[in-house]
Amino acid sequence: MADTPMRPYTATTLAPIALALSLIGSAHGQQTDAAPSDAKPVPAQAPAAAAADRAAPLAPVVVTATRTPRIQLDVPASVDVVDQQQLTDAQLRVNLSEGLARVPGLVILNRQNYAQDLQLSIRGFGARSSFGERGVRLYVDGVPASFPDGQGQVSHFPLNAADHVEVLRGPFSALYGNSSGGVVALTTDLKPQPTDLDVSFAYGGFNTFRVGFDGKGGQDANAFNLDADRFRTDGYRTHSAVRRDSTNLAALLGDTPLGKAKIFINALYMPSAQDAMGLTSAQAAAAPNAASPQALQFNTRKATHQNTIGTTLDSNLGPLLLTSTAWLGSRDVTQYQAIPTTTQAAPTSPGGVIQFNRDFGGTDLRLTYARGAWTTSGGLDYERMNERRKGFNNFVGTALGIEGTLRRDEMNVVTALAPYLQTEWRIADQWIADAGVRSSRVKIDNTNQLLGNGAPSSTLSFTGVEPTAGLVYRITPRFSAYASYGRGFETPTLNELAYRPDGNPGLNTALQAARSNNGEIGFKAALAPTLHYTLALFDTHTKSDLVVQTNSGGRSSYSNVGRTRRRGVEASLDWSLTPRWSTALGVQAIKATFSSAFLTCAAAPCTTPTLPVAGGNKLPGVPARTLFAELKYHPGPADLTLEVRASSKLYADDRNTDSAPGYAIADFAIAKTLDLGRYKPRVFGRIDNLAGNTYIGSVIVNESNSRYFEPSPGRTWLVGMDLPL
Repeated sequence: MADTPMRPYTATTLAPIALALSLIGSAHGQQTDAAPSDAKPVPAQAPAAAAADRAAPLAPVVVTATRTPRIQLDVPASVDVVDQQQLTDAQLRVNLSEGLARVPGLVILNRQNYAQDLQLSIRGFGARSSFGERGVRLYVDGVPASFPDGQGQVSHFPLNAADHVEVLRGPFSALYGNSSGGVVALTTDLKPQPTDLDVSFAYGGFNTFRVGFDGKGGQDANAFNLDADRFRTDGYRTHSAVRRDSTNLAALLGDTPLGKAKIFINALYMPSAQDAMGLTSAQAAAAPNAASPQALQFNTRKATHQNTIGTTLDSNLGPLLLTSTAWLGSRDVTQYQAIPTTTQAAPTSPGGVIQFNRDFGGTDLRLTYARGAWTTSGGLDYERMNERRKGFNNFVGTALGIEGTLRRDEMNVVTALAPYLQTEWRIADQWIADAGVRSSRVKIDNTNQLLGNGAPSSTLSFTGVEPTAGLVYRITPRFSAYASYGRGFETPTLNELAYRPDGNPGLNTALQAARSNNGEIGFKAALAPTLHYTLALFDTHTKSDLVVQTNSGGRSSYSNVGRTRRRGVEASLDWSLTPRWSTALGVQAIKATFSSAFLTCAAAPCTTPTLPVAGGNKLPGVPARTLFAELKYHPGPADLTLEVRASSKLYADDRNTDSAPGYAIADFAIAKTLDLGRYKPRVFGRIDNLAGNTYIGSVIVNESNSRYFEPSPGRTWLVGMDLPL
């Protein structure tokens, strides 16, 4: 296979390299009472509240829900903190799904397809995605990994460099604006500490290989963190190999004339990721590791090159704290799809090869004022993306899988502007109120470059106001209850607008923004430094929800439906039973349904939907129940971990005519730190899917040819080592 030409991966492009009452719900035991490394100065608290905080056992500190550091018991939202050890120890450290499976309400599936990224959803938001992430806002060190239209990727998240990942679910996610069904935010380990240089290595089945170099350290008020990784795999399925290189550099300058500055540089180079596509039920049963015949016929694949640079500056202005964040980046993608040549030959077809070049950037300016029982933040968020999108035939003559005639050439500009305000009031010793509002406007301009200067253009504009409110009652210093409400706003992404169901060119201007009302009540407890648990019950009503109307050969078109509803419960437990034994548990039960009936399409092109979808049908891609359970033994000679992950069945289409069966799998890992004098390497081995179960890991929602299913491997193995230098 010939790789798609990309920009060279050089030191220049890398810049300085260098989610009623008693079940148990959403908090994990990162046991620290210190603010995370990126935390802003904690505003003054009422004396009684501060005393209650000191009396409480150690609890995780979160930032995403309130934008200022708060311990979990004081936050009226479901938010989990997954720490560095949970993310990296005895792991491949390539996929965010490795460490975040423990978070209830978050479904993050490894599709075994690096051309399409992970399948990530929170309380059902984002489950419709055929590729990439949507419906959930993504951040790395405060810099958005989602574009202003709501589309995002997690393939560049630097897991090796992470200090922690926060996962925010529920009403307060709306404070992050468009497509905030939830928030996933990674923060790198960036603080003054002794210099630590580390080489890591992992090798496993399917010729899977990762090597990484990590350096971090600093003194006084300055620090750095450098992570560089190379990843290769032949993949479980035929035609699923990938080559990927990534680099992340973070620097802290804690004492500049303007305040505390942080700089982040991230680069991803993926010159080749083969796309095995989905299989029908019969194909998956006969040969789960096979590629779709169409994938081989058209040599489906994707190449990606992305660079991002961002900076955050905290400036003390007397009683105010000014936080200024700015970022710039580019993302270039070329994707070869399996579109029949007869379809590509139609005059209105955009071809079978997608190529786009995106330049993106933005700024977020926020002022925080803290005095007595009040902490208030207000700001302005502006984002812009310029996209040049082209389409080509995926054939030349009788030869398939080759870039052919230009069929589409467009310029798209997406801008998003959102002022916001958020305030916290410590009403009394035991009561805390949080409220906020955000006003979002997303504008999309499209121009057809193929038709020259007189080309018709189209403009779409979406506006929404997202209020949030929450109340926390500290029943005891170690136990709190809360209730919250928020209104969400989700625009169609540029990729969802790109194709019309009828096959005609131009944006799908009929699409509207989805709007949701989100309610939640919950309970949180930190009964001892070794025991944390929480419970959350939620109910979400969405109007004009976005659904896949046609999906064929990797190309999707979308429509709006009347109403959907998602209601359920999340629970989690983190308990160190003894100094040697610890356990963790995360469970979710959700009923996600279409509240009203509608018509959908059988195949593309589709001018008039004719297939009925009954009200009460389940939302596809959303498992009704999920479970994560972990048991750890820390005897000294070696650390042992047993994990169990389970999911109920996944419906594959809106009509609920087909589904992937539920599954339960167990994973085992052993790790040990060796004492070899100066060197103390940590070695590990793991076996995933111990019983070798055959199961479908993910589904492609509403795939028109019934190629819904993406199988996961049976028993696999991995060994690795971390070597401090």
